[in-house]
Amino acid sequence: MTLVQMQSRSAHAALVHRTVDDVMEAAGPQVCDDMTVEVALAVMAGARTAHLLVCDEDGLCTGLVTQDRLAAIRDGAAYTDQVRLRDVLGDRGPVTSPVTTMAEAEHAMRYRRVGALPVVDDQGTALGVLALAR
Repeated sequence: MTLVQMQSRSAHAALVHRTVDDVMEAAGPQVCDDMTVEVALAVMAGARTAHLLVCDEDGLCTGLVTQDRLAAIRDGAAYTDQVRLRDVLGDRGPVTSPVTTMAEAEHAMRYRRVGALPVVDDQGTALGVLALAR
């Protein structure tokens, strides 16, 4: 005989309707896109975080960089100490809204193969970070 674990319908319904706002982390360190990769890595080490939100000169979130990605860039053959975050971000990275359902956000993150997404408001200001559990 095989045991089957069952969830009540109300518990499942609650999970489906949870939004990003319910589970996102605080925004944490935010840096300007003109910061160099080397300085960004030092900021991450000092803040003991694996990612940084990157903002433009107007304070709008342009993306998120991870320690792993920046370390790979630093170790690359084309790296110089003049490489800035805006040079490695490219176009504005994927972001999500606080009203997005968790199901939608998780699907988008898995599809894009990203472990964390910036959560932004309607104006593009960073509110937090949504990270997949490891």
